Amino acid sequence: MSQEIAVIGSPDFTTGFRLAGVREFENVPNDQKDEELDAAVERVLDDEDVGIIVMHDEDLEYLSRGARKAVETSVEPTLVTLGGGAGSGGLRGQIKRAIGIDLMEEED
Repeated sequence: MSQEIAVIGSPDFTTGFRLAGVREFENVPNDQKDEELDAAVERVLDDEDVGIIVMHDEDLEYLSRGARKAVETSVEPTLVTLGGGAGSGGLRGQIKRAIGIDLMEEED
């Protein structure tokens, strides 16, 4: 069974992923994030076909404490956030956490 990538965020954020072929997405307009983002995250977490959730790191601030904890501690699907500064942990660390190995580790 193949695992889908799901993207959650504003239409501006999700459009690039959709053009790249991502079929699972939740559009949440910027002016509706306070009301709609929790529900979008819950729908994606409940989708057994989704293996990776992609969100903009700033959108995590709009989530309720419970929804944020659920998505940040979920092993499958795994959350990957984009757009953060040095404190975001980086994509490499998030992939390592998701699959348990460092794909970018250089061999001697």
